[in-house]
Amino acid sequence: MNHRRHVVAALLSFGLLVGVAQARTDNALAHRFIRVELDAASTQPTSGRLLLFAIAAKAAEAAAKAESDGKSSAVASIDANPFSASPASVAAREVSHWAPGQTVDIDTDRTAYPAGWSQLPPGEYLVQAVLDVNHDYNYGGRGAGDLISAVTKVHLPATQVPTLTLSRALPAAGDPWTAPDSAPQALREGLAAARPHAHLVDFASPALSAFWGRPIHMRGWVLTPPDYEANAAQRYPVVYYTQGFGGSNARVTGTVSSVYAAMAARQMPPMIWVFLDESGPTGTHEFADSVNNGPWGQALTTELIPHLEAHYRMDADVNGRFLNGHSSGGWATLWLQTRYPKIFGGTWSTAPDPSDFHDFTGVNLYAPHANVYRRADGSAYPLVRNHDKVLGTFEQFAKLERVLGEYGGQLASFEWVFSPRGKDGRPVPMFNRDTGDVDPAVVAYWRDHYDIAYRLQQHWPQLKADLDGKIHLYVGTADTFYLDGSAHKLKAVLDGLGAKTEFRFVPDRTHGDLYWIGADHHGLLKQISWAMYAIARPDSTLKPVVAGDAAQTSR
Repeated sequence: MNHRRHVVAALLSFGLLVGVAQARTDNALAHRFIRVELDAASTQPTSGRLLLFAIAAKAAEAAAKAESDGKSSAVASIDANPFSASPASVAAREVSHWAPGQTVDIDTDRTAYPAGWSQLPPGEYLVQAVLDVNHDYNYGGRGAGDLISAVTKVHLPATQVPTLTLSRALPAAGDPWTAPDSAPQALREGLAAARPHAHLVDFASPALSAFWGRPIHMRGWVLTPPDYEANAAQRYPVVYYTQGFGGSNARVTGTVSSVYAAMAARQMPPMIWVFLDESGPTGTHEFADSVNNGPWGQALTTELIPHLEAHYRMDADVNGRFLNGHSSGGWATLWLQTRYPKIFGGTWSTAPDPSDFHDFTGVNLYAPHANVYRRADGSAYPLVRNHDKVLGTFEQFAKLERVLGEYGGQLASFEWVFSPRGKDGRPVPMFNRDTGDVDPAVVAYWRDHYDIAYRLQQHWPQLKADLDGKIHLYVGTADTFYLDGSAHKLKAVLDGLGAKTEFRFVPDRTHGDLYWIGADHHGLLKQISWAMYAIARPDSTLKPVVAGDAAQTSR
């Protein structure tokens, strides 16, 4: 009897275990779990943010076919783009100490954009897994060392838990000065011509290193003009160029080569250009002194600039130091000029991020009960447009950024620069990611420390002598991110103060084509460079050579 009881108990126990296992499988299927295995792509345990991307197979395959001129073409990768015609669904989770051969299940309903995958219409989907090992997908997308799976066709809802395998590590980035053979010949030749005149900046900042408790390096490129080596006694004005969000040392070489080519063709005057890299683990630090990112403005003005002036033949005076930047780089240059007016002789800031928080890409952060997702009438605040067509909303952008990871995204980047530091050591969020509600206490901190228009209003009597006439701001009237609104408000403030400024609202230009003049995609930059040179060399007779003009010029 005892033996039979043990046998029955064992059978019952086995039945219960099978039932529990079946229930877990059923639950996984109901909640759209997807299993990911770490294969030979990694030989040791690794960590990061595991991302899953899915897109309707028919839509993806049709788009790939269209891009290949009607020929059938396999879909090589799936990425997040909330503003495409067929946006991908994304799910994510953090993983740590993930050993090769182990599997991880992602609940695609738990942390997902635009919604849990159980809400996806039934059908065939293309799915891909990516392990973002450096937590920088939000800033620059996939990068060296990230682990990826093949694009796999999966039917959702699935009858069993699908498994993807991380089978490949992305290779290290190649030399940014070497264009692929498929690139236009002009680009390859331009990079090769500029490379000997571009010098890497890799400066360990004492101030930033002390703030972080570890070595922090400031990086960039110094571009010397074509006649720099031949004219050993000649000194040159300097342009400090800051990149926009997503920029880096590797991604600016095309612009560097274009500037060099324009100087060589005498379409731009001979100046030294310093292309500053303002990227970091938290996004873009915008060269602002911040309780979260550290004293980047101080490090630039008191450490890096003196270091460069000691090593290159720079004018080294206020009328020979200029600023130019676009987008987040435009805000950085506007900030540096207004914060350090005795250092710089003028800024030419293009399409800068919001400089008056009464219009933060269309949202008045100071309004009672402000909300960045919805207006008072319940309508959504747009964030991205193509002229009159809205491509995406503030809410879409914020919620995708949250799924992709807490570091490096554009909106989180603002908080790393502008917000007070919270008890957890991270910046206090300016708005609630679920509801869009604005925290007025955080906004008050933003205003007191980083609202450029507010700061100018409060300190204009002290700033006027060193700042008047130095602000030049250009933006398109159809700016992709609605940044023309904030520029109008800044202009109104400065006009009210009686300041001498130059504001140019370029009709129908967007964020991406603001610099275009006719067929010249760097036309505005060339105009800006001559305006700077006129300040640094007011007695010069040097004039720009029109493209195709063989006339010689003299200094």
